[in-house]
Amino acid sequence: MRWLEKLALFIAFSGAISAGAVILVANMAKLAPEWQLATTFFYAQGPNSASASTLNQAITPVEAEIVAPPAPVMSANDDSQKFIRPFVIAKDNLLSSGEKFVVVNFFAKNIELYEGGALVATTSVRALGDPQGWGGTPAGLYNVLDKSERAFSASAEAYMPNALHFYGKYYIHGEPYYASGRKLGADVSGGCVQLADSEAPNFFAQVDQNVPVLAVDKPADDFVYPSGAKTVLPNISAKSFLVADLDSGEIIADQDSTKVFPIASITKLMTAVVVAEHIDLRRNIEIEPKDLEAFGDTAGLDLEKSFRVVELFYPLLIESSNDTAEVVARFLGREATIDLMNEKAERLFMTDTRYADVSGFDVKNTSTARDLYLLGRYIKNNRRPILDITKGKAVTSFGPVRFDVRQMENKNEFAKGADFIGGKSGYLDEAKNTGLFMFKIKVAGEEREVAIVVLKSEHLKKDVEVLKGWVERNYK
Repeated sequence: MRWLEKLALFIAFSGAISAGAVILVANMAKLAPEWQLATTFFYAQGPNSASASTLNQAITPVEAEIVAPPAPVMSANDDSQKFIRPFVIAKDNLLSSGEKFVVVNFFAKNIELYEGGALVATTSVRALGDPQGWGGTPAGLYNVLDKSERAFSASAEAYMPNALHFYGKYYIHGEPYYASGRKLGADVSGGCVQLADSEAPNFFAQVDQNVPVLAVDKPADDFVYPSGAKTVLPNISAKSFLVADLDSGEIIADQDSTKVFPIASITKLMTAVVVAEHIDLRRNIEIEPKDLEAFGDTAGLDLEKSFRVVELFYPLLIESSNDTAEVVARFLGREATIDLMNEKAERLFMTDTRYADVSGFDVKNTSTARDLYLLGRYIKNNRRPILDITKGKAVTSFGPVRFDVRQMENKNEFAKGADFIGGKSGYLDEAKNTGLFMFKIKVAGEEREVAIVVLKSEHLKKDVEVLKGWVERNYK
């Protein structure tokens, strides 16, 4: 074995990645192409995470480019390069800009107003939406779209005083009331951020149109995975994968997780999110001939039948129905729905994601494993019924579901598992198998919620089982 190979293997096995080691290996890469993959490992990984491109392939001649340091959604601290914490980065950037912005803290139930890099006011939140139901308040980075001294909610049939519209059907507003003047109560919110009438007017006066609104669902917890994996991560068929904790943001293992690939029917998760956040789920739509032109057939989705929006989510997310995707997109208009999907991706810090249709049948629906982790985390914390449906569970549907859910073939391979939180699979010839799955896994005696994302996989179920099993063995 050549001395350069011995040195690279020593650094890889030791896990002691110093700045000098990175520079040394980077210089090797400039001289010898076969060292480029090893360099990729040193740039992209922290000391405790594992990559299939390290030990198994470190001395294999390959053609690969040296990747840049982790994407901006990573934690900015040099000693924390293995955490995906976009809300921390977003707040730091806003503070550095000195502009006026608002932070809505779901966990603390307050709103903070910042200006000139300093906190200038704090307002208590009276009510938020329920993330376990359809009325969860949306997290992400938004802007005040418009202001109104009195807005009207068609779904609640109530007025919202001192209303700041920041996204979809969601507002920050005072205590809502009916036309009679009777108030709805402090425990009622369909997803809006409700303030007390004693504080709402002052907050309304301080916040202008276009002011950024950073809505934070929950802070990252401080759990850290034990250092030093006991076994090398096995090879799998997927070209890209990510295993990361959904509550701490820690990356446990990854390979090319920032590389863009087609995502196939994982697209339908974002379709469901956008429709749920812009449409009253009780609304009905009648099936038209053009709705059934998409690839595939869905039992029960017949001409001239009428369904509520929420009913359509069952074939959309369980059977991965393409024609159902076209039906739900018709509520807002197909192109408008696609535009909203791309906008939502931006609001969730999914910077490398692009949507071209609503079903995933178009190969131009592309994303990265890291972006899809952010989507999974968002749905888990803000739109939980979507995940429940992917498991085949019944959710609040505002009436009987006129599809036979028990007879549906669930395309999500792990739907029957007791430890499965939810997720979505997909397939296209160009994309191969794709999957975003979330599981409960015991780590050091504590139950953790972990996302496993695989792209361009030849053997989806096997790849996910290998990654999940590796985590369970190494961190039990």
